[in-house]
Amino acid sequence: MSGFLALSLGTALSMAVPDHGQPELFTNPESTTRAAAEQLQGEARQDALALSRFPSATWFAGGTPAEVERQVTRLVDHAAAEQSVPVLVAYNIPERDCSLYSSGGTNETESYLAWMRGFATGIGDRPAIVVLEPDSLGIIPWYSSLDGSMGQCRPPDGDPDEAASNRFIQLSAAVDILAALPNVRVYLDGTGSSWLAPGEAADRLIKANVAKADGYFLNVSNFESDARVTAYARWISDCLALVMARDVDPRECPSQYGPATFEDVATWGATDVAYDVLFDKEGLVRDPTSQKRAIIDTSRNGVGSWTPPESRYSDPEIWCNPPDRGLGRRPTLNTNHPYVDAFLWIKIPGESDGQCYRGTSGPTDPERGIEAPPAGSWFPDQARELIRYAVPPLTGS
Repeated sequence: MSGFLALSLGTALSMAVPDHGQPELFTNPESTTRAAAEQLQGEARQDALALSRFPSATWFAGGTPAEVERQVTRLVDHAAAEQSVPVLVAYNIPERDCSLYSSGGTNETESYLAWMRGFATGIGDRPAIVVLEPDSLGIIPWYSSLDGSMGQCRPPDGDPDEAASNRFIQLSAAVDILAALPNVRVYLDGTGSSWLAPGEAADRLIKANVAKADGYFLNVSNFESDARVTAYARWISDCLALVMARDVDPRECPSQYGPATFEDVATWGATDVAYDVLFDKEGLVRDPTSQKRAIIDTSRNGVGSWTPPESRYSDPEIWCNPPDRGLGRRPTLNTNHPYVDAFLWIKIPGESDGQCYRGTSGPTDPERGIEAPPAGSWFPDQARELIRYAVPPLTGS
């Protein structure tokens, strides 16, 4: 792992650090947002151009090892020439998204690791932040959680006996490949504050080789507020520290579901107190500077998550193009938060989550009354909403 967090320690990073001591995030002039703007007119074009002026992640979701190496090299070369740090998303794991809206990925472990080696070769010794496989630890094929319950991802073509263990083999090896690079920081999937309990997330992260990674990412393609996600980031870090240093059973880790009440953030202090008690019991002192830390996706969480109309939908799909959401905190590596390395735009704001049916037969999104674009396609209506409801406001747009 690099000394990227302690910026003064990384000599290879010095070219990416401006005078004020923090590296600049790379804004890709060939981003998908910029490409969308070229196909639009009027207000929709101006919205896309406004969003393209902010640094966001670049996703790599296919191709051969040689192709992804060339694509990554082009991006990282451009960032290095500008003395800035790119954010790269590796999104090509087998059984990706459990064959749902963002299905795809390589066919098996060896082809995935060959692809990952091409990805890593493209980075080389240049600085980069790698978001390793969104959803890969939240959606695991044929996986039983700590409570013994089987997850909903049960692909018929997957091997119930090996699919889950293969996922951890793939991620663990990918971390080894990326951690060998001198100036890369790599983060694994920590899901989000409305998803796994910290103990469940910590258990999966440990199995996926978080010991060699720099930390975990949260809230990708989701909308949970900073208040929720930053608390969740702290609890995962503390739970990892307890499990890795004292072999605490991860099921003992307090969570957003208890002693806190999930729906009421005002009760979340009870979970903080419960962690204090557990650290005291184990004779362990918190040290966020040495514990695993988070990066948080703030691309669409300015007003928090969506509460659907009560009893209207059998499956409201609150994560899927919810209406009237806003941009969140602007991308930065200067977080002033002991458990958070960066606030980033990982999901590309303005790109659709998929064709959301909310439990109906479709083809329209019943909440919006229109047919949404496929996952990853530009969604002008959503881009306009994100700008209109941005917190803090997106001035000049």
